Amino acid sequence: MTPMVDLMFLLVTFFILTTVISTPQAMDIAKPDKNEKVPENRLELKASKTMTILLGKSNKVAWYMGVAGESAPTIESGSQIEDAIVKNRKAADASGVAGDFVVLVKPTSGSTFQNFVDMMDELEILKVKVRQIDDDNILDNEKQFMKEKGIL
Repeated sequence: MTPMVDLMFLLVTFFILTTVISTPQAMDIAKPDKNEKVPENRLELKASKTMTILLGKSNKVAWYMGVAGESAPTIESGSQIEDAIVKNRKAADASGVAGDFVVLVKPTSGSTFQNFVDMMDELEILKVKVRQIDDDNILDNEKQFMKEKGIL
């Protein structure tokens, strides 16, 4: 009986050590170099097809379509942003303007890394092809709006 128990523990140990429990998953994120000498590589964005999402504190996001300052941002919780992305993509595609729908994500100092990861996962699930991250160029009017609403 003892050799049988030893054999069982050896087999269990072998299978536990050789089994892959889960593989780590990584998200590819590429940010452009801060080299201003290469203007020909810049992507020209259409205002009617660009959605900007500002990540704030307490799982709140502010989003707007088009150029900053021309329309007031809408504040929603992080879980409600999916509906806004789908609605705005449909409206942008129906506008007849050529080009891809672009989502510009701007994490602020009040947001957490988990908010950023959740947003990038949501964009991946919704199959948004063109997405950009800009944590360096948060405009003053965007900061002011978020301070007024208490989410910065």
